[in-house]
Amino acid sequence: MHAMTSPLRIRIATPDDASSIAGFNSALARETEGIDLDPTTIRQGVLRLLTTKDRGVYFVAEHEGRIVGQMMVTYEWSDWRNGWFWWIQSVYVDPGHRQQGVFNALYDHVHMQAMHAPDVCGLRLYVERNNERAKRTYEKMGMAKTHYEMYEVLLPRKPLSSKEKT
Repeated sequence: MHAMTSPLRIRIATPDDASSIAGFNSALARETEGIDLDPTTIRQGVLRLLTTKDRGVYFVAEHEGRIVGQMMVTYEWSDWRNGWFWWIQSVYVDPGHRQQGVFNALYDHVHMQAMHAPDVCGLRLYVERNNERAKRTYEKMGMAKTHYEMYEVLLPRKPLSSKEKT
């Protein structure tokens, strides 16, 4: 780990960043859940979000022209609040740049964007239940554990139509 001597630049990711983001997502899955993602599927999933703006956005942190962190935001409509929750997902910081403010810079950027968007009612995220370090970090940022628990059912993959592949 080395100290950063120049400032971070936070920006919206573009399709040119897909390889870096897919690589970070694969590393994230290995580190947090011990799973290996299919490289083709993860790259296609990243590209799909990057080219379909109504689904979400990736923010990347650059240091000296190199991506060193990322944060994805997806959108959930809340009829109860007549506003959007922004879900923070796919948070990853390059191991050589951890504990240097990269996550804080990404979070602060997203938080400020949400504060200035009139129809955003909150930020949410989920965390792997044993990731105590991440939980402490989120709590330091002012986030609080909710009373909700998450459930899911994974469905068999269906072939995408040519219209959905973008």
